[in-house]
Amino acid sequence: MRLILIGNYPPDGQESMERFACMLHAGYQQAGINSEIWRPTVLFGRRHQAATTGIGKWLAYVDKWLVFPMVLRWRLLDQAFASPNVRFHVCDHSNAPYLQHLPEERAGITCHDVLAIRGAFGYADAYCPASGLGKVLQKWILHHLSRAKLLATVSQLTLQQLRELAPDHATQDWRVIHNAFNARFAPLPAAQQAELLSQVGLAPDANFLLHVGSGLARKNRALLLHMAAALGSRWQGLICFAGEPLEEALLVLANSLGLQGRVVSVVKPEHATLVALYSACEAFIFPSFSEGFGWPVIEAQACGAPVIASDIEPMPEVSGGAALHADPAQPQAFAEALLTLQDADTRAALVARGFENARRFEPEHMTSHYLDLFGVRQELSYVS
Repeated sequence: MRLILIGNYPPDGQESMERFACMLHAGYQQAGINSEIWRPTVLFGRRHQAATTGIGKWLAYVDKWLVFPMVLRWRLLDQAFASPNVRFHVCDHSNAPYLQHLPEERAGITCHDVLAIRGAFGYADAYCPASGLGKVLQKWILHHLSRAKLLATVSQLTLQQLRELAPDHATQDWRVIHNAFNARFAPLPAAQQAELLSQVGLAPDANFLLHVGSGLARKNRALLLHMAAALGSRWQGLICFAGEPLEEALLVLANSLGLQGRVVSVVKPEHATLVALYSACEAFIFPSFSEGFGWPVIEAQACGAPVIASDIEPMPEVSGGAALHADPAQPQAFAEALLTLQDADTRAALVARGFENARRFEPEHMTSHYLDLFGVRQELSYVS
């Protein structure tokens, strides 16, 4: 048995998709399956640093959509890949057009979300507006995605939304396979926390709320500021944003709410620092309006942080009921949820349930489900 993973074009910088492909590769190998990753080669786009803007974007399209399909077809002329024991797994739904160049009965794909596709069709709740070219591209992606014989979505919500977008999929095998942790997340000892937090300007005893993510509108960063303002004198801690740099509008809002001295930005933290932030925060706040899965929810739970998240799916699905959920348009609701965590028993119970929920997302579970999707019938024997 052999599994070929189709990865992403390196200059696109899709870090989460690269980690997903590498995680699957490691999982398949650990299960005793021969696997490898094929990625589009950087040829025409290599002279341009940006593969997402200007001429670099168009040259990247040549590499991804003209050259790589020819490479796939050329490789498939090799009899080694004609065997029914060889399966192909496209790791990112954005690469669904590659399916037309692969043997359809032996090829599958993971759909991580349909946010961009729904945005292209005018769904405002996706929070992903599309340009004219983007609309064409996303409809092209959906055309091929909807024809996949084997497909896994990372949440029930994503499967439901895909079915709505592509109602004529009845003969295919589509199922939910939750994502797994793509790195190790566990509580850090206090001494390690203190050392790592001091490097990003946080005192060992700092009392802070944590948000992890980008500045995209759907991530709803501003809610944390409105939440802190709603709490007033009842909570006087810091608000820490880890991920992309803070946008100017957010800083202006912080100033207008009198919070300018309480906002901390940790730009693209290293993994160890991220784990320290999760481990030390008073609560992890995830007020997103729109997600395909929501990795930070389980990362925070695995590190012992109590989670307050949006009540919009898939956040409750991913949290497993081991988080407090509130309307992401209501900062006051998030503020009240935080106050309930001041009760030690309530906090301890939520953290314990979070640890239990996080066990559902261990990598070996995901690997096993994908092997089942691809029809690999064998007893898994993991190498210690």
